[in-house]
Amino acid sequence: MATSVRERRPDPAPPVRPVRLGPRDVMVERRPDGTIHLKSPHALPPYPAKLTERLEYWAAAAPERTFLAQRDAAGMWRKITYAQTLEQVRRIGAALIQRDLVPERPLAILSGNDIEHALVALAAIYVGIPYAPISPAYSLISTDFGRLRYIFDLLKPGLVFAADGTAYRHAIEAVVPAGTPIVVARNPIPGRPTTPFEALRAPPAAADTAHGRVGPDTIAKFLFTSGSTGTPKAVINTQRMWCSNQAMILAQLAFFEDDPPVIVDWSPWHHTAGGNHNFGFVLYNGGTFYIDEGKPAPGAIETTVKNLREIATNWYFTVPKGYEALLPYFRADAQLRQTFFSRLKVLWFAGAALSQSVFDEMQELAFATCGERIMFLTGLGSTETAPMALGRMWQSKESTNMGVPAPGVEIKLVPCDGKLEVRVRGPNIMPGYWRQSALTAAAFDEHGFYKLGDAVKFQDPADPREGLLFDGRIAEDFKLATGTWVNVGPLRARLLALLEPLARDVVIAGGDRDEIGALVFPNVDACRKLAGDTATDVSGDARVLDEFRARLDAFARTSTGSSNRVCRAILLAEPPSLDAGEMTDKGSINQRAVLGRRAELVTELYAPVPSARVLVIDQGT
Repeated sequence: MATSVRERRPDPAPPVRPVRLGPRDVMVERRPDGTIHLKSPHALPPYPAKLTERLEYWAAAAPERTFLAQRDAAGMWRKITYAQTLEQVRRIGAALIQRDLVPERPLAILSGNDIEHALVALAAIYVGIPYAPISPAYSLISTDFGRLRYIFDLLKPGLVFAADGTAYRHAIEAVVPAGTPIVVARNPIPGRPTTPFEALRAPPAAADTAHGRVGPDTIAKFLFTSGSTGTPKAVINTQRMWCSNQAMILAQLAFFEDDPPVIVDWSPWHHTAGGNHNFGFVLYNGGTFYIDEGKPAPGAIETTVKNLREIATNWYFTVPKGYEALLPYFRADAQLRQTFFSRLKVLWFAGAALSQSVFDEMQELAFATCGERIMFLTGLGSTETAPMALGRMWQSKESTNMGVPAPGVEIKLVPCDGKLEVRVRGPNIMPGYWRQSALTAAAFDEHGFYKLGDAVKFQDPADPREGLLFDGRIAEDFKLATGTWVNVGPLRARLLALLEPLARDVVIAGGDRDEIGALVFPNVDACRKLAGDTATDVSGDARVLDEFRARLDAFARTSTGSSNRVCRAILLAEPPSLDAGEMTDKGSINQRAVLGRRAELVTELYAPVPSARVLVIDQGT
């Protein structure tokens, strides 16, 4: 049963805006082999056999309600209702059937979030055709199209959709076989047979028949992992995965039953957070999705701000860097704050730890605007878990608190070199990776639990209801030559917090070495404020190096031993490479790839006689 949550603190602490959320109780079983099993005592509510049942439901129950909205070329909101969406989905689905698409020849979507993308994707799952939304970065930023080519070799798509033929022309010409049909929303590709999106329509009877055959085990989509630990893998997402996870999310964000979600969201649909979690819960609960074409980056955050000035949301998601980017606008614009906090029930973050300063200031701004604080919530999952597995439905002082298992999810915590590795079982777990049987076998243990690769620890070992804290990635940790384990995730987060805004990212080195080192990717714009606006290579500037040395000295003074003391660092002039796999399309760093590709720099970092650009921190500092 869902509960009404209001955080109770001694006065004069400001109140938290009340919101109906799910329970936080958890059942715990400790076994003789040291494993710990956790699950919710609450049963998972029933869920539909296919997500498009919810589209049919809302098209009948609220036909004129706006489902999707996106700004047009004139800056006005272009909207489509639930009834209009269903009608177009049925007709597009019938046209897709005529293309003989099957799991072995799925639909590939190259472009980002827009109404046409949503209609094509929903049409595909309506008639039982899997689709694969592919990161636009693999087409628009990559120079060698290596990852796009790898994905096409794995999937062998039978149809490709792109919003803009001009933007995606080079990628299509380089990777897509000449005989593969192309559909574009605008700007047909010269010399390539191309179907306009508006012509992708057929009488809907065939689509309705096909829809009747779609069931829980039908593949809805292939989602590619980010590649932060290797080559992207094609995660099979079934209807059961997606629908059961939406029932889990609703059990946690219970207020959506009474107040359908209204969101302004930029998170990309080729990621599970944007495409499964956010898009899914809007459709599942009859909400309205305003497509935000901004993102948390200079030159793009202004678009997000413009949208938030107009649209009052009841749930807001961004990554921690997104909240940091928004704060200056919230400070300066009272009307923006008034609109943003007016009906907001929950702030949600994911992807990284939220700094205490950002948490505190968002709460202060909320209280100053509406007299209440807004709950900052989060969870833990992956592409393979659809994505929610853990959810925190209460305010916590620890931003790394990921919560407790959602109803329907079983968590197994396995001792692993002093940590607790997370393994997950439930109806929301993938059946496997497409055409990668060896990787599938390695992903599960002998009892069918998916090995998430993350470690956690109890916030309070005596009270599991206090939730689980994120404790890093198992695969990233290593031992020093002394045999001391280095927990990379927490160390990296602490170091980045101390170096902000001067460091864009850091990679931790030191496996089988005597001490920890760091490869630092500088934030060039921030470093130029020290080096001067005309500096071309901030990584060697004396003023920049002095500031980094001072901060690393301070970091060493707060360290407790060799496992968390960074003794050497080097600033890198070359940014992380997407094509080389050092950086994922969502901007996260692949530690292993960076250390492998830049092995010579690691050698330089640990040279007995350090070069001038290596910062050596006195271990006794």
